[in-house]
Amino acid sequence: MNGEAHTLAKTVETYYMFKRGLYLVTKRLFDIVISLIGIVFLFPISVIIKILTVLSGDFTSIFFVQDRIGKDGKLFRFYKFRSMVPNADQILFETLKKDKKLAKEYKINKKLKNDPRITPIGKILRKLSLDELPQVVNILFGEMSLIGNRPYLPREKKDMGKYYNEIVKTKPGLTGYWQTSGRSDTSFQTRLELESEYSKKAGFKMDIKIFFKTFSVVLGRKGAE
Repeated sequence: MNGEAHTLAKTVETYYMFKRGLYLVTKRLFDIVISLIGIVFLFPISVIIKILTVLSGDFTSIFFVQDRIGKDGKLFRFYKFRSMVPNADQILFETLKKDKKLAKEYKINKKLKNDPRITPIGKILRKLSLDELPQVVNILFGEMSLIGNRPYLPREKKDMGKYYNEIVKTKPGLTGYWQTSGRSDTSFQTRLELESEYSKKAGFKMDIKIFFKTFSVVLGRKGAE
């Protein structure tokens, strides 16, 4: 009987390993296809954004590049269209030192509801979620996935606490469970809970739900800040 139980256990283990492997391979192939399609649109949209930015008197690069935490805690170069003024981080730290109310808001949410650093063009990009488009490059390189947890800043590792190890088990994503569950309307703590849950339950069924829910969130501009 012990032999039969052991054989059954091995069979079940093999099945789940196969299912997990199939999920990861399928997800990666889907990521490659989506990222290649996204790159086709990236160039013309970049040209339009650059023209509008220059016309507004801003001659700084339209791209924002920053180190973020990836799968297994490895850092990678993260790309976005710049939606804030140059030296945004420096301005943030100076603002938080001067304004205790904003400092409290940032401590809870890790972002500001009415962020003074966002440019007029940046507001439009964020409302349309176009600021995220350059991440198709990260997806093509395998640093990110279409669906996953948002990549955290290295300085946020300490704030992630007990959720860190669970969250970094999966690749960061362009969209995910948090983005389709409130996005900017949720606190940092709630985000950690949601993304930890995603890492535990990630699979075909969950990803499909997130994929289709993303369209309603983006079109409805829910939680976009």
